[in-house]
Formats: sequence, structure tokens, C-alpha cells
Amino acid sequence: MPNIIEINDLTLPEIKLYSCTSEIPLLRYFEPEPGIFIAESPNVISRALNAGYEPISILIDRKKVAALADNLMERCGDIPIYTADSGLLDQITGFHLTQGALCAMRRRELPDMETICSGASRIAVLEDIMNPTNAGAIFRSAAALNFDAVLLTSGCCDPLYRRSIRVSMGTVFQVPWAYLDSKDSDYVDKLKSMGFATAAMALRDDSVGIDNPKLMAETKLALIFGTEGEGLKSATIDACDHVVKIPMANGVDSLNVAAASAVAFWQLRKQ
Repeated sequence: MPNIIEINDLTLPEIKLYSCTSEIPLLRYFEPEPGIFIAESPNVISRALNAGYEPISILIDRKKVAALADNLMERCGDIPIYTADSGLLDQITGFHLTQGALCAMRRRELPDMETICSGASRIAVLEDIMNPTNAGAIFRSAAALNFDAVLLTSGCCDPLYRRSIRVSMGTVFQVPWAYLDSKDSDYVDKLKSMGFATAAMALRDDSVGIDNPKLMAETKLALIFGTEGEGLKSATIDACDHVVKIPMANGVDSLNVAAASAVAFWQLRKQ
């Protein structure tokens, strides 16, 4: 039976994790064990539960309790479910809960690069992409367009930051992902040694279009996307088998990295 607790004290240590303006304390919450992330909205929470993540507590708008009792809260067992009216919840979190629910969940140990790539034929690699909105949108496109996995360099934002999770609509729990376990300067060679053709998304004179027949014929392909603004490092581009661009019209030089990923995923998806 749900363990519903009415909030009447904003200083309760149990609810302070919902007011973290920085995600770092959550990441280190159980250090040296993996920490906590916050899932926002009933649909996202449900996807995290489907993926096997362990809930710690829920913070929910009092008006949503009855609606979510059967299809969400019952799945969480006897964890604390903190509730209050929306105004008080806004004070706790510092923002308005448009979907009325947050859930604190335990992180898990991440798989390694080899595990992620085993059996994969299409993967996306994110190099130093720092914007959580872009990262979340890329995960959502990867899931929708049937890419097998996402790899991230150490300079990327954390895909389990609340905003990334929300923008991904919880698909970050569905697409396998890991941080690259090689030095940033040699991860392309590591991917090649695992049988992947590597394609750098970059605007260069030697770029080919995303509909290039040789590119589309690759049986194992890693698409590599660079940071917002500056794009991929020159060393990364030079190391790749292909340099790829999306043809532009009307004087537009490029797309936002999240939009570019969706176009590239669609064109180069598994057939």
C-alpha cells in the first residue's frame, strides 16, 4: 500500500534532494556507489521503472495522487510518497511541476564500451556535447529511429540530469549508453578495431552527403557528433573513415546538433 506522507515541514532532509539546484550532490549522494537522479512526469517515471531502476521516493501534487495510485505508485512498493499542493511543491523544487510528479531513483553502474557495442550495427557518439536539452533530444531520436546505443566522451553532460531525462521523454532509459573508456584522442581507433566504420558529422570540403552510397552500405556504422558551436575536434575528423554533411539550402550553414542527429539517424538507420 502506498506510504503517503503529507508535507508540513520544508526543512525535512528527505525532500531536500528535490530542491537541488546543482545535480552534482545527487550524482555523489551514495559515493563511492552510484548516486541519484530525478525522473520528472508519470510517463518518464514509468519508463524508468520499466527499465528496472529502483525508486527511492516520490514527490507528487496532492491532486494527482488518486489518478496515479493504481498505475504508478503501486509499482513503487512502500517507498515514501511526499505530497502537498502545487504551490508548496513549487517552493520545494524552484520550478512548476507541470506533470505533477518527481521521483528520486538510484543510478546503476554503467556498462563499458565493449558491452554497449557488442551486437550493435548503428551507434551514435557524442563528443563534448554539454547542453542537456540537445543530449536528451539526441537520445529520443536515437530511440525512435532504431539506433542501438549512444557513447559519450567525458566532456558530455550527464544524460541522467533531470532536463536531459525530461527532453528525452525517458528514452534515455531505453537506449543503452556508456562513457567512452578510451582517451578522447583514440576512441575512433577503438571503434574501428571493433569493426565500425566511423563517420564524422562535419562541414569540410571533403565531406560527402548523408545519402552517399558507400556510407549507406556500411554494415556497422558509428556516427560522431560534435559540441555545439565548435563542432568536432580536428583530430577526430581526421581519424574517421568518412566526413559527412547534411546538404543545406537558402544560405543556412548548419543545423543544431539535435536536429542534425535526427536527420542523420533517419537516413542512415538500420535497413
